[in-house]
Formats: sequence, C-alpha cells, structure tokens
Amino acid sequence: MNNTFNFPWDGFSDQPHILKRKDKNFLRKNSRFSFFKLILTNIFLFPYLFILFLLKNKSTSNRIKNDEFYSMCVNLTNGDTQQELIEELGVKSLQVRVFLNDIKNINDYVDFVKSFGDDKQILITIIQSREHIINKELLQKDIRILFEAFEGICDEFMIANAINRIKWGFVTMEEYMSFYSTIQIIRDESFKEYKLIGSSIIDFEYHFTIRTLYNNFKIKYDKVASLLYVDRRGSPYSTQMGIFDFKNKIEFLHTIVKNSPKCGNEIYITESNWPLSGTAPYAPTSELECVSEDIYSKYMIEYYDIAKKTAKIQKVFWHQLIAPGYGLVDNRDGKIRKTEAFYAFKKMIEENSK
Repeated sequence: MNNTFNFPWDGFSDQPHILKRKDKNFLRKNSRFSFFKLILTNIFLFPYLFILFLLKNKSTSNRIKNDEFYSMCVNLTNGDTQQELIEELGVKSLQVRVFLNDIKNINDYVDFVKSFGDDKQILITIIQSREHIINKELLQKDIRILFEAFEGICDEFMIANAINRIKWGFVTMEEYMSFYSTIQIIRDESFKEYKLIGSSIIDFEYHFTIRTLYNNFKIKYDKVASLLYVDRRGSPYSTQMGIFDFKNKIEFLHTIVKNSPKCGNEIYITESNWPLSGTAPYAPTSELECVSEDIYSKYMIEYYDIAKKTAKIQKVFWHQLIAPGYGLVDNRDGKIRKTEAFYAFKKMIEENSK
C-alpha cells in the first residue's frame, strides 16, 4: 500500500466509506507534530474565544440576501430531473460538487451548472482526492483546468469538503492549509474575481476550525464554510456539552470567525440534514439516529428558522435535493417521490418572498 491508495466510495450514502483502522494508522504515522500544534493552538485560543462567546461580544452582522438563504445541494449524478424540481422549489442558490479525480469530465459539470439557468448563484465545491493533496503539481494543473472551465459562469469556490474526516483524504490541518494555499496562489495570479471559501469543517468540532483560522499560513478565506450537522442530537434545540444547542453553536462559530485575521465575517452552512428511517443502506448513519419524514420536515424548518434569526449565517445549503436516505426527494426504483420536507422547503421560500 502507498500513500495514494484509493479511498473506497459508498454510492448509497454518496460519501467515502469509513476507513479501516490499519489504513488510518498508516496515514497518521508521521503526523504527531501536526496533532501537537492542533492541541497547542487550542490550549491558548479555545478558552479565550469561549469567554468572548460567553460575554456575547456583539458585532454588526452582514446583510443576508433572503432570496439566497434557502440554498440547495444538487449532484451531477442525480440526472436532469433536478432542474425542474429546483424551479418548483424556487431555489436561487445551488451547490455543485466537482471531483478533482474526475477532472477529465469537467465539461459535464459545466454543462450541468449551466442547465439551471442564468438566474442561479452557484457555489462550486472542489472535492479533494488524496493524490491531489500530496501532489502539488497535479493540484496546480487540475485547479487551473477547473478555474478556466467555470470562468464567467461561477465565482465562488469552496475549497475541499469535511476536511476533519480522514476518509475524505486529509490527515492533518497542515495538509489542508497547504492545499488551500496552493489554490489561493493560482487564484491570486490569474483569477482575481473568484471568492475562495473554507475551511469546511464538519460537525461541532471547532478545535479544527480554530486551527485552520488561526495559523501562520499565508491564507485568507473570503468566506467561511461549516458543515454544521446537529442530527445526532435529534432536535436543533437539543444541547451538546450542556449549553450548545444549534443557536449557540452558530454564535460560538461566529465568535471564532469574527476574531480571526484569516477570514471575512460571512458564514455559509454548506451541509445539513437528518437521516431518514427505514432507508438503509442509503441513510448515512445507523437507524438509531434516523427520523421519520414528518420529524425530518419539522427539524428542517426549525433549523432554518434558528439560523435565520441569528443573522449570522448568509446561506444554508440543504444536503440535498435527491437522496433516498436524507434528501427532499426519493428516487428509488427510478421513481421521483417528493417527501413532506420538499413541500415544506417550498413553503419556506414562498413565505420568505412575501
């Protein structure tokens, strides 16, 4: 086995499989110093930022574009029924994943983005591969191909996804920051109109967020992305560590962001959902965390309501439109079935536009 072994993909839940322990250990074998820096950074900064959060240090929130707040993730692999569904929902802001290890098919991604029309704001999420993480020359070459392909079409790019999960390819935060820096240099040289978004931490693991937003790398995030799932706690009103319900997780994240010299104050939540009961193997978690379709709809409405009322989040991208285990539409057996949450999402947008 070498350092570029392929990470197995789960086509049902549309994410990498969890790695075996021996593979994780292999990847982490030379990473002790990086983990030491992660711990050291948080020993000093976490208590300070937590105190600022407790003091409710206020700052002016950015203006939220209401017509783009209710945003949606769509996938090339889910076909051409998505365009009609997006129009029915009234969604104006979309997120599309582009895989670096599929760069040979870049024109298919471009055509897919164009198919939604000129009135959509598109966020391109650049999905990393281990090979691109460790091969700087390959990354430089393929990023230029990607940036050139979307020139005049999109201007926002999220750099990598769920970087604190080793199954997605990054072993340390240093690897991510080097990856981001390489892309930023290319942007600064040739694509100055593009906005780069990071650091794409998944779940309430803000020690990783702190490390990527407070460091000596010459990087700057134009906006900050968080994959802020709360599904394992049930309701977004449920708490973690005693005080951290969804609202306080947003408030603490905003405290971390606004005090960092590495980023602007705008925050996108780029993924969230709940797993649906009875949908294995499509559900990305065990049945224990799954909820019924009506509870899913209820939690989704609460999630958006809480996020909007904080005035700290510019967009929330629901993950995603079509996915039997966690999306708004079930496409099993080749049939399109809109769930209760699909109509609830549509209603939220309609009420927001009044």
